[in-house]
Amino acid sequence: MSTLTIHTIETAPEESKESLKNSVKAFGMLPNLHGVLSESPALLEVYKTTHQLFSNSSFNAEELTVVWQTINVEHECHYCVPAHTAIAHMMKVDPALTEALRNGEAMPTEKLQVLQNTVLSIVRNRGHISDAELETFYAQGYGQRQVLDIILGVSQKVISNYTNHIANTPIDEPFQKFAWTK
Repeated sequence: MSTLTIHTIETAPEESKESLKNSVKAFGMLPNLHGVLSESPALLEVYKTTHQLFSNSSFNAEELTVVWQTINVEHECHYCVPAHTAIAHMMKVDPALTEALRNGEAMPTEKLQVLQNTVLSIVRNRGHISDAELETFYAQGYGQRQVLDIILGVSQKVISNYTNHIANTPIDEPFQKFAWTK
């Protein structure tokens, strides 16, 4: 059971209603996470904005999935791992990559492994990363923009992962087939 209110369009604060209507248009349903976030219109807006900005960052679909799911798994988010599994399928990401991320297995390429290692270092060390780690990241063809884009992804995932932990947000029906536990 959720420990925070999961609003509908009707019960949400007035300032969140239009954003929730847009969520329904985009997803064909109102994701429970959006219903929870709507209690704080500002947090709902910043979450949706960071999601859009990160989706359009310098990373391709595989790299977006690596960043999102690495953070989701590290944070043990019962809601976001299944949701981003579904998103990865919609983005035509190889299911083997998604399963490797969900199961804590090695990435299929050295470049994706270095990306995952960098994300984990940033998350686990609260933004502190060694020069050697950065050099390894850069040697794979990534640059300063991608380091900053990881921070954008972390920002988005902190909002959703932490909210879902506090709210115990129920997994939406379309994502239930991808349920996950660590």
